[in-house]
Amino acid sequence: MELKLVIKTGRSAVVEFDDGGKYYSKEEYTLLVNGEEYGKTEKVVTTIYGLKPDTEYKISALYAGKEYGPVEFKTDYEYVTLNVREFGAYGDGEHDDTNAIQCAIMAAPKDSRVLVPEGVYKISSIFLKDNLNLELAKGAVLSAFTEREKFPILPGQIETYDEKDYYNLGTWEGNPLDMFSAIVCGINCSNVTITGEGTIDGCTTHDNWWKNCKIRNTAWRPRLFFINNCSNVTMHGITVQNSPSWTIHPYFSKHLKFIDVKILNPANSHNTDGLDPESCQDVLVLGTYISVGDDCIAIKSGKIYMAQKEKTPTEDMTVRQCCMRDGHGAVTVGSEIAAGVKDVHIRDCMFMNTDRGLRVKTRRGRGKLSVLDDISFENIDMDNVMTPFVVNSFYFCDPDGKTEYVGSRKPLPVDDRTPSIKSLTFKDINAKNCHVAGAYIFGLPESKVEKLTFENINFSYAKDAKPGVAAMMLGCDEASRQGLIVSNVEKLILKNVNIEGCDGEAIVADNVDKIERD
Repeated sequence: MELKLVIKTGRSAVVEFDDGGKYYSKEEYTLLVNGEEYGKTEKVVTTIYGLKPDTEYKISALYAGKEYGPVEFKTDYEYVTLNVREFGAYGDGEHDDTNAIQCAIMAAPKDSRVLVPEGVYKISSIFLKDNLNLELAKGAVLSAFTEREKFPILPGQIETYDEKDYYNLGTWEGNPLDMFSAIVCGINCSNVTITGEGTIDGCTTHDNWWKNCKIRNTAWRPRLFFINNCSNVTMHGITVQNSPSWTIHPYFSKHLKFIDVKILNPANSHNTDGLDPESCQDVLVLGTYISVGDDCIAIKSGKIYMAQKEKTPTEDMTVRQCCMRDGHGAVTVGSEIAAGVKDVHIRDCMFMNTDRGLRVKTRRGRGKLSVLDDISFENIDMDNVMTPFVVNSFYFCDPDGKTEYVGSRKPLPVDDRTPSIKSLTFKDINAKNCHVAGAYIFGLPESKVEKLTFENINFSYAKDAKPGVAAMMLGCDEASRQGLIVSNVEKLILKNVNIEGCDGEAIVADNVDKIERD
């Protein structure tokens, strides 16, 4: 067991106490700050608030009668605090406080904090800037308007002066398209921290942004949080909820941390993915709770047009000590992954009541740069997940999604439109109360999954298992209690895989070149 410091600011610190638990510690423990009790917690990753800037601290943990730590650190220096109330913000839930908050942000010098104290602040879009520390205090809510006319538009393409290139700001489902700016938006900025116990509320309902959500109205729906070409951005502690579309969307950005965040959208909300890094590098998601109406985390890298132009995959991403629940997929790769996804590792997590655990969504037409490699899931507990593992190379998205080209099970010629999947690893996973299937894996016949590994996996099915469709692909019929369905794989490795309670054969392998069993 070990207590570690994760990050610190001038006013807070995040610690991680590893007792072998996943998101929740195995037992409740007490945190001590400079020898005095701060409070009890049952989370592995916890944020400590109320610290003073430029001050030395010792934090330790009392667990099962023993003291662990301390971790010692000095909080960051703080030059000045700018309280948005002093800039004219009302915080009464009625006045438009956008300009007052934006003024405080723009006026903030380096090594300072912009404080949003308790209150409800009505806003449209606020924009981040370099070297910003934005703190939402406990009880503070950035409450978004929902009228389209209040939001600026981010153009998808602005032609350069020499007419040889374009400047890309807006994006929608993998293409450079006009979109409304996010409720909190960052463009070309670096060294940003958003922290605190407060909330960003998109205030979306089926009467506003979620109404006719597939129809473009002036521009595409805004995100709740969107950053474009940003670096060194950290969000921790806050709650984000009721997003108009994808909730947190980093785009062509790097060195990102999302720690001890809560992402909440209703189960019946439309396309409200929790966290969607698109063509991003070096992403850490730690101690975060996600319950949404679509995929909890969806890893992306654009459609083929953007991939051929920018050639920027999403890579070097870690997700750990997180709890995902109620979404379509706990962690999804795709479907807009035309520039590829690699070096992604998910471990020490809980998946609860999601339709799928891992969900790979790809298809012909994503292109030869769409290479998925070195993706692993390790030490995961799943409960009431319909199908723990789905790899779908026939995902019927986009206007041509149900054509013969996308849906054919016959091998087609390999060309510049053909994607590939190299290495997927699943290890030390317990999945109980499954419904539809343990795994449903379909590679392309002309571009098989190169290596698929299952090691130390336990599947068991719910007593009242409900039938369902494992993957959104033509020819996938409703079923329940299926085992491991594997098709179009070059090398399948099975080590200590236990399947209890399925109907029919436990493992069905079709067009698999080589199977290794323990």
